[in-house]
Amino acid sequence: MLLDVVVLFVTFFGFMLLGLPIAYAIGLSALSTVMLHFPLDMGALILAQRFIGGLDSFTLLAIPFFILAGSLMNHGGIAAKLIDFAKVIVGRLPGALAHCNVVANMLFGSISGSAVAACAAVGGTMSPLQKKEGYDPGFAAAVNIASCPTGLLIPPSNTFIVYSLISGGTSIAALFVAGYLPGALMGLGVMVVAGIIAKRRGYPVAPRASWNEVARTTLRAIPPLMLIVIVMGGIVGGIFTATEASAIAVVYTLFLSMVIYRTVSFRTLPKIILDAAVTTCIVLLLIGASGAMSWAMAYNNIPKHVSDALLSLSDNPIVILLVINAILLVIGMFMDMTPALLIFTPIFLPVVTQFGMDPVHFGVLLAFNLSIGICTPPVGSALFVGCSVANVPIAKAIKPLLPMFLVLFVLLLAVTYIPQLSLALPHLLLGY
Repeated sequence: MLLDVVVLFVTFFGFMLLGLPIAYAIGLSALSTVMLHFPLDMGALILAQRFIGGLDSFTLLAIPFFILAGSLMNHGGIAAKLIDFAKVIVGRLPGALAHCNVVANMLFGSISGSAVAACAAVGGTMSPLQKKEGYDPGFAAAVNIASCPTGLLIPPSNTFIVYSLISGGTSIAALFVAGYLPGALMGLGVMVVAGIIAKRRGYPVAPRASWNEVARTTLRAIPPLMLIVIVMGGIVGGIFTATEASAIAVVYTLFLSMVIYRTVSFRTLPKIILDAAVTTCIVLLLIGASGAMSWAMAYNNIPKHVSDALLSLSDNPIVILLVINAILLVIGMFMDMTPALLIFTPIFLPVVTQFGMDPVHFGVLLAFNLSIGICTPPVGSALFVGCSVANVPIAKAIKPLLPMFLVLFVLLLAVTYIPQLSLALPHLLLGY
């Protein structure tokens, strides 16, 4: 059985090093492992069935709908309205534009459901403003990069939908609600570091806004913010499921973009739909391939072998969780969030449930941990996008990112060892 583990992971990382797309690397490594026990034709047939079976889920319909809603938001000029609203909220703090960047990422990321989209949209707007105010470009890029993953925790989040599917049906509503407090803590942690640096460097405070300006800015921000209220209010209130909520989100964003703001026309709509379809295909290809790999791992008892190996190190849950966090942080540096979630959930979830950890709590831990990885070199997508929109080299953003990473690691430990940070709101609002 040790041979199965070696073949699976050696072939997987080997194919990745060869530059193969990660979905193909997942599928071929699963096939290589299955071929240890079945002929090629039978193994390929079994994995093809598991591939299709992994996509045969009503819950997965939420992903293309939320992606389309996010794409409509990205093209609808929503970022500028949320940035203006963020200025009203945090404009009087030292380093006002840095705090505004964080709050705007939290708002836009939660609405669009994409950290990279938030990083590009908010960073592209904020970088010229911060440069004009005398902010160091590396610092400005670091704040944008470190805060954009908050949208992966603050719902609606495709990350939690994928985790719900791969974990065997963990409540999406509970996961959505559980993400609020850790997501807010992530944003506040970045703001604390940014505020300290801004105070030391003497970055300016925004002028006090008049009551008329506050009212006007807030009114402009209410329509996009209502998407969160409608989606989460309906899910928590039991009016509709997460999948139905995703369809409602598309209808609402279409109405905003085409009727209220008129930033999307019938001429541009096909391209937006095509972009969303391409993104959906990438995600679903990963999910299907990971379904095949999960079956290959289960058939060869690989999760049990990994579980036994971890538990042989220690029977102390604190130590086991520390080891799991360390492994995931390293994996996150080299692998994108979705495939890492799909591969390592079935491996580590049985381990943590053995000592009584709630699946919702573990889902939040996974999302928080892996979201840090998209900000780190060598393959962090948010790192590359954030540096690109700020027009700064990666090396210049790394130094100001280090204290932010330190705070995020401390918050990760807090989320790991204080279950109430994840479970208090589901208990309160859903009776979970």
